[in-house]
Amino acid sequence: MQKKSSKPSKPAHGAPRLAPRQVRIIGGAWKRALLPVLDAEGLRPTPDRVRETVFNWINHQLGGDWDSASFLDLFAGSGALGFEAASRGAASVTMVDSHGAATRQLEANRDKLKAGNVKVLRADALALVKDLAARGQRFDVIFLDPPYQLGLLTQILPLCPAILNEGGLVYAETGEALPLDAELPEWLAGWDAIRADKAGMVYYYLLKLNQVDT
Repeated sequence: MQKKSSKPSKPAHGAPRLAPRQVRIIGGAWKRALLPVLDAEGLRPTPDRVRETVFNWINHQLGGDWDSASFLDLFAGSGALGFEAASRGAASVTMVDSHGAATRQLEANRDKLKAGNVKVLRADALALVKDLAARGQRFDVIFLDPPYQLGLLTQILPLCPAILNEGGLVYAETGEALPLDAELPEWLAGWDAIRADKAGMVYYYLLKLNQVDT
């Protein structure tokens, strides 16, 4: 009789695979909750230590007033940033990803948490921002953690002022330092980095539009 292999069978070609990875919510109502992360190329959840620092920054800027703040996570991926904001009591969190498998995982995690303040959209981030601006929608905090190699940050950051509330914040994560110490490139013009740090090969920033005196 043929002996069965003990190795797990491979998923069918093109089928999404769940990695033995999880993200941990580090604060708020769902503190310590573990959420599965889709096994997809380029998907890299923001590390716990970075998220803890970033959310301390944001909490300081919001003055702890989470329940009136709206968040937009334009490259949601694992949802680590968006679910963290929702756990801390954000009024609303809109998570966006262009990949069907990723959005299905986000929806499953939202349902698991019974997160009524979370909305998941499958959309191209650049196109969606233009659509949101045309409809007059605005947010208090925007998360930008796009794939590092595609140059998406340089394309989408200039679009953000049109959907940002006055005094709003943009969190940007990138694989290389922003050129803040030289003459600013056009795509960074108008932004101040009010907080910045580095963890390993990850550079991360909290950006705010310049306050222009009238």
